[in-house]
Amino acid sequence: MKNIQIIDGAENATFSVFQASEEEFLEIFPEPGQDMEVIEDFSDRVTDEKAASVLHAMWNRPILKRDVAGIHGTLFFDYAGRRQYLPDTKREIDWAASCINEAQRLLFGSRK
Repeated sequence: MKNIQIIDGAENATFSVFQASEEEFLEIFPEPGQDMEVIEDFSDRVTDEKAASVLHAMWNRPILKRDVAGIHGTLFFDYAGRRQYLPDTKREIDWAASCINEAQRLLFGSRK
């Protein structure tokens, strides 16, 4: 199972984590190394019905943050107007140098 953190505009700011099967994860994050996705892009790519099916299964597998052994992906809701801030590749390691600190630049550079 892969852990996906949900980042949304909810006032409760829970930013919950859910588990996805390998197949579900690849539906949401199809590109090599991709670990970020905007829900509208996912829905547009696979159809609303397919996205709803994948998410329905995932919503039934919440996991406590303290039990998470790594976050494998981030799914953004209410983010369509801010997608220009994400790297084009939707990979965490591809953030612009101006968006991250020196330690992150070194880490991400070593993982490309």
